[in-house]
Amino acid sequence: MTRNDLFQLIRKKRSFLCIGLDSDLKKLPQHLLESEDPVFEFNRQIIDATHELVIAYKPNLAFYESLGTQGWESLEKTIAYLKQYDVFTIADAKRGDIGNTSSLYARAFFDHLDFDAVTVAPYMGIDSVSPFLEYQNKWVILLALTSNKGAFDFQLIRNKDNDNPLFEEVLAKSRTWGSADNTMYVVGATKAEMLEDVRKIVPDHFLLVPGIGAQGGSLAEVVKYGLNKQCGLIVNSSRGIIFASHEKNFAEIATEKARELQKEMESMLIHHKLLT
Repeated sequence: MTRNDLFQLIRKKRSFLCIGLDSDLKKLPQHLLESEDPVFEFNRQIIDATHELVIAYKPNLAFYESLGTQGWESLEKTIAYLKQYDVFTIADAKRGDIGNTSSLYARAFFDHLDFDAVTVAPYMGIDSVSPFLEYQNKWVILLALTSNKGAFDFQLIRNKDNDNPLFEEVLAKSRTWGSADNTMYVVGATKAEMLEDVRKIVPDHFLLVPGIGAQGGSLAEVVKYGLNKQCGLIVNSSRGIIFASHEKNFAEIATEKARELQKEMESMLIHHKLLT
């Protein structure tokens, strides 16, 4: 999927919402545990109920890998199932290793599973990222400024020579590795005011923004500081949608929560003249 394809998908769906499929087996509605594959069945119902309202789905690999081979099978079935819908798929894998190992990770997520994008930690440098960039029409999403409390441990440490925080140094350096057509950045919604500084360095790139909903991030603030001429935002919500209910009507409630966010996004896109 190209950058323009992604923008047209946003215009078509009137949304820039991503749903995180953080499908924790311990949190699934009890009646699904009788299914042959509870995680896939949960995902399937969430996808069927929400695909018209969202542009992307983002399985977090930890929830699948923690279940061993069964979890990997659930992931494979989920991604195969998503292929019937017009959506962007993100492997939230946070990989990052030496070049030959990264090549195998890239093969796993892009060749075998056929994700559209994968999250990658850039702190080992260009040789750990470049194998992912060799794939046409695939995306690398680099961790830049995350929403967890520990982000303050390293990401905001300032360079003594120019007083730039580390995350800005990462943005400035890594933007030369690829382009706005194959790289994106993770910037947490709980750091929304810093999106203004991010946009000074990467004005045209898409940003994956987690932290809306259960983590307390403000959609209005994200749009205020992060929107660009092609929207440039993929805003993720996970628990606030998929675990809004644990009853048998969980998918219906998830639809309601997703529609609330989609309507907000549609209004914002119209306000900023990205939709008519």
